[in-house]
Amino acid sequence: MYIKKDRQHTQRSLVTWIVFLITLVVVIISLIPVAFPALIIRTLGGFEDHLGISPLETGIWTYPFLLTNLVFLGLGILHLKNLLPQPIIKSVRFIFGFEVSGGVAFLVITILIGSYIVFTIGELSNGKFDADYYTIFKSWLENFDITNLHDPDPAHDIGHYLGLELMVVSMKVFGNYKVIPFIASITLLVVTYFITVEISKKRFAGILSMTIVLQSGIFLTYDTSVSYPNFWILFYLLSLYLIYKKWPLSPLSYVSSTLSKGLTAIFLPVTLLFIYQSIIPKRRKVWLVISYAVIAVLGITLLSISGTTLNPVEEKEFNAHDFWSGFTAFYSSFRQDGLVLLLLLPLVTGLFIASRRGLVHADSIMLLIMIMLLSAPFLSGLTDNQNVPYRFMPLVVFFAVGVGIIISKKVNE
Repeated sequence: MYIKKDRQHTQRSLVTWIVFLITLVVVIISLIPVAFPALIIRTLGGFEDHLGISPLETGIWTYPFLLTNLVFLGLGILHLKNLLPQPIIKSVRFIFGFEVSGGVAFLVITILIGSYIVFTIGELSNGKFDADYYTIFKSWLENFDITNLHDPDPAHDIGHYLGLELMVVSMKVFGNYKVIPFIASITLLVVTYFITVEISKKRFAGILSMTIVLQSGIFLTYDTSVSYPNFWILFYLLSLYLIYKKWPLSPLSYVSSTLSKGLTAIFLPVTLLFIYQSIIPKRRKVWLVISYAVIAVLGITLLSISGTTLNPVEEKEFNAHDFWSGFTAFYSSFRQDGLVLLLLLPLVTGLFIASRRGLVHADSIMLLIMIMLLSAPFLSGLTDNQNVPYRFMPLVVFFAVGVGIIISKKVNE
């Protein structure tokens, strides 16, 4: 029995180290443009110097980024050497031990979401849409046929099917395309709270995670978007939460996510890792893995037979310069989200420490962050599609949940 536990601990430790090291490399490369915006595109991205810009020229986030990460590095070294001042130790212990009652949590959530609704509801009737709505999505929605999954029109690629259907329903029921996307964004905040609480066993962690999503510039930009609604990340996050609460519905929620945005298909390996590390009965894990395997087989078969795609992309031969330039998409997308820019590296390090302490799903969140960061360079290197900031909305959510995991109430057993 003890030998079996030791073997499981060794395997888990190996997985943690592999995931952490790969994620760390990807995060460091992605953060280079935060400190030196032109370094990658001038040295690896194939851009010639026409304006006399030095590869080492600094940007507006350079010094805040370096200072923040040096402070965290210094605190980490002092912690390892047991040299942290007592006031800092007491503050950290207070944060890790702080909790709120169910009543207080409900009141805070109600205030946060109520305030968000009051300040955002005006967007539903302002008549403003982004440029892609007029050039692409308006015609897709107007010509959408619920009975036709495949058509020369990209709107009928199966990876957009459910999202388009929901917005058509929004127009028919509410007379406004934005209503259901807005409801989905509100629901995303709530699900972020509940999945963080489920993982961390701490209501305060759930409130903190929800607040991080709520303050995000990317979230506030696309929360009522018709072109880029949050259906896909909502359904995917819900599929993870349902693994604990109503497991037979988890695969259905995952399918809903892929039918809202085909990019969600790349999260399948993480879902399997999440299932493996979940504190649920072994029999449930087996049934969940079987369910997701069946979904994968049926999905591949359907795509092959019907000729549909999960996401319309203009493929091209791999371009190394475009691949490396794709790493700059993270910085360009998060220039208004300083919290993520400044704390992504400390977060990943904290998740590694949390995983070593035995906190479940720290590995899964690290892996999700890595996949999201890598999606941009691969999209640039293999396709002609642009890296629009909305594609990083899942990263905002994973970052927020990761913060909740780090301040978890206790080691899961």
